[in-house]
Amino acid sequence: QVQLVESGGGLVQPGGSLRLSCAASGFTFSSAIMGWVRQAPGKELESVSVINEDGSSTVYPTSVKGRFSISRDNAKSMLYLQMNSLKTEDTAVYYCQSRLGPRTARGQGTQVTVSS
Repeated sequence: QVQLVESGGGLVQPGGSLRLSCAASGFTFSSAIMGWVRQAPGKELESVSVINEDGSSTVYPTSVKGRFSISRDNAKSMLYLQMNSLKTEDTAVYYCQSRLGPRTARGQGTQVTVSS
């Protein structure tokens, strides 16, 4: 079955950086559109990045554009999110998400807390 396992979250000060990783298994990773979504306390799920199957195209919302960078390694079935210039409003649980045909899956999430 599809398995997505996130890692790399933690506590960081405003202006700091973190790199999230997602290990994928149970499906053909190189055929899936991948992305990161986040959910802050009391707020709805928000997409923060999407990357196409071969990594040639990415999409970011205005809130993170220029600060976050998504990438993938199809040979290792790994997805990454480099987060720079972090702000307190980036505090949330971050989830790795896959979309392959009609099926979407999400991992258990990793907590990112931006606080001084």
